[in-house]
Amino acid sequence: MSITRGHVAANGVNYYYEIHGNGDPLLLLHGGLGSTAMFEPDLSALSKRRRVVAVDLYGHGRTALTDRPIDLVDMGNDMAVILHALDVERADVMGYSLGGGVALRVAVQHPAIVRRLVLVSTPYAQSGFYPEMLPQQAMVSAALFDHMKQTPMYLSYKSVAARPEDFPRLLDAMGAYMKTSYDWSDDVKRLRMPVMLIYGDADMITLDHAVSFYHLLGGGLKDAGWQREHMSQHRLAILPNVTHYEMFAAPALAPTALAFLTET
Repeated sequence: MSITRGHVAANGVNYYYEIHGNGDPLLLLHGGLGSTAMFEPDLSALSKRRRVVAVDLYGHGRTALTDRPIDLVDMGNDMAVILHALDVERADVMGYSLGGGVALRVAVQHPAIVRRLVLVSTPYAQSGFYPEMLPQQAMVSAALFDHMKQTPMYLSYKSVAARPEDFPRLLDAMGAYMKTSYDWSDDVKRLRMPVMLIYGDADMITLDHAVSFYHLLGGGLKDAGWQREHMSQHRLAILPNVTHYEMFAAPALAPTALAFLTET
């Protein structure tokens, strides 16, 4: 299958993208400290049914850092610029972890361009993480660089990054981002497109938060009825035996998302 690769300038950032497959467009956004390569196990399955536009997020992979901080609101606006530049008027959007946060902001800030939204291992508020995770996230900084030099995460970054020497700066930027408190519950309530939430049963986001997210959307508030007359347009999936760090490669992820994306 042919792959189209290129760059799009969006608000001062030169974003790298790949397009896989044919069909209705699907914007696919990877997790923190990863790149489009993170979704290699899923791209083959997703691109059989969709024209997948996979983007390296700001500061990640082949998309270089600038002096701009990492901010989900800014990246949400950037994704709208990218889709417009690629002549995509409306797309399904799917994001994992950091990419899920960006996907959520695209849907909130540019709802007209999002047909269906899939959020994978994504909280709507900082309180969605297990409490012990917050101090660990706050410790992410360039000081960890020496400890990460032999990790698959850094080696993957080094193999594709425009400026591999920027990795310590990326750690600082990610640490600053993860220290920022947020709560987008009011934004979630205003979403009108169908949304699917996917978590692992051993995710770093609590299951209580996953259910709370579903409730904010209006799902799971009453019985669906004999004829599904009260069925929500939204979906919640908990994948068994899956952690946050395995989710992007979980065999059930692509089939679960595609079942939702192809609903009529």
